[in-house]
Amino acid sequence: MIELILPATVATEAAYDDRPRPGDRLLSSEREVIARAVESRQREFTTVRHLARRALRRLGHPDRAILPNRRGAPQWPPGIVGSMTHCAGYRAAAVSPAELSAAVSIDAEPNGPLPAGVLDAIALPSERPHLVALTAHRPDVHWDRLLFSAKESVFKAWYPLTQRELDFSEAEIVIDPTQGAFTARLLVPGPLLGGRRVTVFPGRWHSTPALLTTAVHLPAPTPRRDREHRTHLTVNSPLPRPTFG
Repeated sequence: MIELILPATVATEAAYDDRPRPGDRLLSSEREVIARAVESRQREFTTVRHLARRALRRLGHPDRAILPNRRGAPQWPPGIVGSMTHCAGYRAAAVSPAELSAAVSIDAEPNGPLPAGVLDAIALPSERPHLVALTAHRPDVHWDRLLFSAKESVFKAWYPLTQRELDFSEAEIVIDPTQGAFTARLLVPGPLLGGRRVTVFPGRWHSTPALLTTAVHLPAPTPRRDREHRTHLTVNSPLPRPTFG
């Protein structure tokens, strides 16, 4: 599911259970991190790291430990951005070279209503009428849960860029029910990318009867010297030839 809402340049892996494949194993430092957790947490922690390493191998990276930082976010190899997610019946990881992506974030949730009281904690007053209209349009999607998932994806994209917390009230989500897209307008100063302030995070979403998935992808900024070079190309100038590694 995650691969449907991310660019092809992002390597993704997903699983619907915790059965390992041949060669999957936790590394010793990872085992130490999770040793005291309950069994269900150990299983999901293990599976998403198996998935992340499979995705990293597709980008040419050798196996290495993927440890959580103080906030619990995965610490990726240098030159890599990525994200993990897990919920009942689904685990996934997505990674991309930092030269192509400034941020990649994913989230998965069951396609069911939020627990009582959660919507009050996450939704802005401007978002609530939108949820009512969406439910009337497509009652098969639990839009309150999708709003929560979208905000989780926004936070996962925000945090590595800023190293700061982002409250649920600091991003306003507008969901497009027909295009499988959403936008998150930041209500606090956004991160700087390539010298420009980011004010909106674009996202995508997908639903099945059982699951909801959301993703945010921010392309890496084009180096300033390349932008300046392109602006001075004339119609007679030979265009740069693409390289393929």
